[in-house]
Amino acid sequence: MKLVIAIVQSDKQKEVKQALRNVNVGKITVSNVIGCGAQVGKTDTRDGIVTDGNLLDRVRFEIAVNDDYVKPTLEAIIKGARTGEIGDGKIFIVPLEECIRIRTGETGRLAIG
Repeated sequence: MKLVIAIVQSDKQKEVKQALRNVNVGKITVSNVIGCGAQVGKTDTRDGIVTDGNLLDRVRFEIAVNDDYVKPTLEAIIKGARTGEIGDGKIFIVPLEECIRIRTGETGRLAIG
């Protein structure tokens, strides 16, 4: 089991969600976050407002998957998020020691679904 964490541009949220749905990954957690990466110091203009590149709006996806779903999940995130420009984001893959479904008490692969 793995926990896939992806930080992507906020305007790519719909594309990433759809790409995940297309590979039957639907159990996700999405958070609005702010952060910076390689684009530090770059200015950004949104709705006519110029901001410095220190902290930009991003979306964080957290997806617990069984091992056989890791590759399709990664491919879907990349497909939905990639623009080819700086700031497309990052994906982190973390070993997941355990998962417990609170409602049923199921654990491991069964709990992830």
